Amino acid sequence: MKKKSLALLLTLAMVFAFALSACGGGSEEGGEEAAANDTLVVVTEATFAPFEFTEDGNDEIVGFDVDMMEAIAADQGLTLEWKNLEFDSLIPALQSDQGDIICAGMNKLAGDRAEKVDFGDTYYESDLMLLVKSDSDLAGIDAVTKDMKLASQIGTTGGDYVQALKDEGKIAEGVVLNQWTDCYLQMQNGDVDGVVVDMPVGNSYLNEHSDIAKFAGEKFGDHEEMAFAVQKGNTELLDKLNTGLANLTESGKYDELVEKWFK
Repeated sequence: MKKKSLALLLTLAMVFAFALSACGGGSEEGGEEAAANDTLVVVTEATFAPFEFTEDGNDEIVGFDVDMMEAIAADQGLTLEWKNLEFDSLIPALQSDQGDIICAGMNKLAGDRAEKVDFGDTYYESDLMLLVKSDSDLAGIDAVTKDMKLASQIGTTGGDYVQALKDEGKIAEGVVLNQWTDCYLQMQNGDVDGVVVDMPVGNSYLNEHSDIAKFAGEKFGDHEEMAFAVQKGNTELLDKLNTGLANLTESGKYDELVEKWFK
């Protein structure tokens, strides 16, 4: 009698284990699939038109970076969620697990950024320009004087540049602000003599404000290479993003986005 009861219990245990496995409970493969479908958080700073920005009365982030990254995600079967932060908070956000990807027109050659995050392949190259009011007599960055003030955004290559000019005694003040829109407003109000900005970003501003602003002189500073970034050591995600970018380039989709946002 005891032998029959033991056999019955063993049979029931095997049936239960099989049913649990069929439902996916405890399945390593199922876990990996679920992880692959998790939403990835992309952190950005949305005043950097045409790369990323919000339109009046709308919180939706749009721009070249958004279209490019969403196309990469579609190519690689990824799902993205966008989060708008201040620019100097982007790298700390990845380091503290508040984001998975930075895509914000970030120059991967600047400072010690590459020691803090892993950058992908370059997707856009740029240089700095000096933006001034349309009636300004300032001929270019080499013509700035010790009594002048220049603005740029905190944490950016331009922000570092104006601070260096201040430290070298070439300008009176480097006004480093959280958002590009604040920099432009300072220039429009005459609070600063100019704004140090990336060329495509300045061009985007001039497309709508050519009556009140212009570029002064030629490009300057170190050449910039813009790239997305992931947490240090996340080679699996970085490889997917780089592969997606290569596929976009090969298919012609990348050129279509450049034509849409920069022409």
